[in-house]
Amino acid sequence: MSKDIVTDMLARIDADLVKFLRLQFTDIQGMPKNVAIPVEQAEKALTDGIWFDGSSIEGFARIEESDMLLKPDPNTYSIIPWRPSDARVARFICDVYTYGNKPFEGDPRYILKKNIQEAEKMGFTYNTGPELEFFLFKMLDGRPSTTFQDFGGYFDLAPTDYAEDVRRDIVLALTQMGFEIEASHHEVAESQHEIDFKYSTALDTADRVITFKFATKTLALKRNLHATFMAKPIGGINGSGMHTHMSLMKDGKNAFYDPDGKRELSDTALYYIGGLLRHAKAITRVANPTINSYKRLVPGYEAPVYISWSASNRSALVRVPAARGNSTRAEFRSPDPTCNPYLCFAAMLAAGLDGIRNKIAPPESTDVNIYHLSDAERKKLGIEMLPGSLLDATDALNRDQVVSKALGPHIMEGLNSITQLETDSYRTTVHPWELDRYLATY
Repeated sequence: MSKDIVTDMLARIDADLVKFLRLQFTDIQGMPKNVAIPVEQAEKALTDGIWFDGSSIEGFARIEESDMLLKPDPNTYSIIPWRPSDARVARFICDVYTYGNKPFEGDPRYILKKNIQEAEKMGFTYNTGPELEFFLFKMLDGRPSTTFQDFGGYFDLAPTDYAEDVRRDIVLALTQMGFEIEASHHEVAESQHEIDFKYSTALDTADRVITFKFATKTLALKRNLHATFMAKPIGGINGSGMHTHMSLMKDGKNAFYDPDGKRELSDTALYYIGGLLRHAKAITRVANPTINSYKRLVPGYEAPVYISWSASNRSALVRVPAARGNSTRAEFRSPDPTCNPYLCFAAMLAAGLDGIRNKIAPPESTDVNIYHLSDAERKKLGIEMLPGSLLDATDALNRDQVVSKALGPHIMEGLNSITQLETDSYRTTVHPWELDRYLATY
């Protein structure tokens, strides 16, 4: 960071009357971590960075490689608006470095930046716009529950939607943190909500996803509610998705748009979609990273499970919304909000760029409701399914050289380890369903 940037940043921190700084980053699972420092340490943090113990962070480093450095990104500076004004707190999102001033290969933010650089070599700027759904449940006896806060439905208003005030708090706070909020509404399921913010470059958007989840959970808790981004907290109703819109810009123009192309889509757009579909099974491991994620990816609840694309059909994995011109984009509908956005966006970009490099044409658009097709009809159309479990998705990722290379060996080792630990833990646990089904019978 240049001396001028440091000087300007210190002046801004001083003018904002900041007393403490939070230096934030994420672990391999996308969980936000932070270390708080008094404002007197701001110059040191901005100039040299702050050392921390990486061996205590999921998927980071072994004990003998534990010392790591946090370097704040000045573009991510923001006041945390819900903190007291007499002890104002600001935050930076940080990049993680190791000895020798080397970017840490296990830092998810670095992985995304590295893949963005690959797109830039091809002349592209990568934009993403996610739609995060979440549930608001009641806190009971100080613990999260699955008791509904409201019984509203899609786009319902108060008094049905009792969480309007919480959504308002979240929107106001995020706006103060620099978000441009586009919409806020009740979703399909009881106590389910969605707040949409404007698309941006992928790194900025991934930072905002982390901030969004952090703010939503904190402000819900202030009203004695638990905000959860769990993919499928309750069986029998819709789960929560993170549909992600993507586009590539080249020379200031949308590279997906061609007024003379079929459906006004460029070859670049079609090849990008072809790459997404070719590598969809591997992407699933990072887009849907928990065992619970695969209870959302089942037919019948609007979540996509079939590997196909369409210009209109919401049962397809990849949808191309109707807007054209600079708004032309592809929507990847399988991710859920438990994903690490840095790794998810990196995997999708790597897949799309592979499609462009190798001119991977997608199959014909599937414009019928795929859920209504028989197995034989889907087989005839060549429509495959996404992996049905975390273990299957991990196997698909390990077999996919393009996506696994984009994530790097350190991240791959961590993901494989997490899959094994999670699968073993789930497999050896006696669940309530088993007790309900077998205890009285046998």
